[in-house]
Amino acid sequence: MTELYPLALRLDGRLVLVVGGGAVATRRVPALLAAGAQVRLVAPELTPALRGLADAGRLTWQERPFAEDDLDGVWLVQVAVDDHEAAESVSGAAERRRIFCVRADDRHAASAWTPAVARHGAVTVAVLAGGSPRRAVAVRDRIANLLATDEATVPETVKGTVALVGGGPGDPELITVKGRRLLAAADVVVADRLGPGLLLDELRADVELVDVAKLPYGPAAQQEEINRILVGRAKAGLFVVRLKGGDPYVFGRGGEEVLACAEAGVPVTVVPGVTSAISVPAAAGIPVTHRRVAHEFTVISGHIGPDHPDSLVDWPALARLRGTLVILMGLKNLPAIVASLLAHGRDAATPAAIVQEGTTDQQKSVHGTLADLPALAEQLNPPAIVVIGDVVDVLPTTF
Repeated sequence: MTELYPLALRLDGRLVLVVGGGAVATRRVPALLAAGAQVRLVAPELTPALRGLADAGRLTWQERPFAEDDLDGVWLVQVAVDDHEAAESVSGAAERRRIFCVRADDRHAASAWTPAVARHGAVTVAVLAGGSPRRAVAVRDRIANLLATDEATVPETVKGTVALVGGGPGDPELITVKGRRLLAAADVVVADRLGPGLLLDELRADVELVDVAKLPYGPAAQQEEINRILVGRAKAGLFVVRLKGGDPYVFGRGGEEVLACAEAGVPVTVVPGVTSAISVPAAAGIPVTHRRVAHEFTVISGHIGPDHPDSLVDWPALARLRGTLVILMGLKNLPAIVASLLAHGRDAATPAAIVQEGTTDQQKSVHGTLADLPALAEQLNPPAIVVIGDVVDVLPTTF
């Protein structure tokens, strides 16, 4: 086989034909749509995912087998069927019209190949390996890992900006790909105790690390000082990453930091994170919802007690709910929270659990009932998540 000629296609607004509505088409179509292509899909049946795209108007579906006039106006063809004879018919028709054609059944019979692709910001890497998809993917993954720690993959336009990055609940592997890429490019990282600490060990030696030491109920850098640091470093022309535990907007004061930057004219990127309100219970074998027992869940901040004048929580209403209650930052005020829920009618025998340092190697969980929670809390330390509801007992404790 002769050497392949690598080429990047600009498909924005151009018509691409996809023949077949199965698993291969389901994998290929999203990338075509992301490239701006107008997708014409021809197949008697579609997977639910493709049907959803068709119903949403993202692509045009012809509910029938391929016909040669489907090639009218087409720039590229993707044949996503296993039937060799049917694929040969499509690629033969494309060849006669001088339209490049990709075939899922036999790449060596096709006029174009799809590479293994890795995307990191503005950088796209496409790998071809002489007809070995497994080798192409292996090489692609190695390159993707290098790009994830290469600050050059982040454009210079981020200089003088701030990124609020949700680091997830504690396990460093639960940060998003985008979050990790921006963290690797940072000039300054502003972190607190709730951010995944192991991620800080991966920072370049020249990165300025500002530890705001925001310990629960202990010495803490004031929010105004954190805002000042973010704005000041960004205005000095640096790329600042504010690494936060969980998600920046779930009780993380991310909104306050965005407002401070906006008022100072500093552009901000917000990278959502995996919130501990859902992920920590999940790591302990507790689904926050379950079809048979809970059709709702409510996430509550417990950093101030039910009787505190600044509390915005309607505790009587929460006590009447049948769904799951997830309480963050509530260990200190747990006796008062439990007393309020019981006083307003929540069953004392409601299953409950507390999970400490979820998703880390220090994870510890205790189970009991709502009435047991104050005593159970004495065995644990912050950060911890409290879960109240029948979902606590849905899965076996050995999960």
